[in-house]
Amino acid sequence: MRGLHPWHVLRRPLGPQAHANDPECGQRPVPALSHHGSQRVVLLQTATLLGVLLLGYGYFWLLVPNPEARLQQLGLFCSVFTISMYLSPLADLAKVIQTKSTQCLSYPLTIATVLTSASWCLYGFRLRDPYIMVSNFPGIVTSFIRFWLFWKYPQEQDRNYWFLQT
Repeated sequence: MRGLHPWHVLRRPLGPQAHANDPECGQRPVPALSHHGSQRVVLLQTATLLGVLLLGYGYFWLLVPNPEARLQQLGLFCSVFTISMYLSPLADLAKVIQTKSTQCLSYPLTIATVLTSASWCLYGFRLRDPYIMVSNFPGIVTSFIRFWLFWKYPQEQDRNYWFLQT
């Protein structure tokens, strides 16, 4: 239990020294975010989206004084973000078709997406709220596209994982 104590974690060294006395881990340095170009791109994209979100927050709370107009514009703003979230897995569509492999897609995430988006669509239909219905409908459509891809290109089970299951 010593390894799980929070003070032990805080005092643990980083970098190559972190596992110097652990024969199981060996000496593996902790990668720095600034040394990897692809991680830097992801970090920049995340920071940009966070900036857009903060600008939207400032716009809605500082520049739109009418609460009804603020609510309508906020609904549209959130719908655009939700739709982009549901459409983002389609970026891997070309890779899946080109490689004829669904290894880069997550089946449990697809199930969770279809259940969540269908639940929100039903809830929005019950409330007669177009912002909820329209923004969650692409989640159902993209989930069925991914289910079709899983059917057309079944995932091959990783051999190492198969041995762990037995």
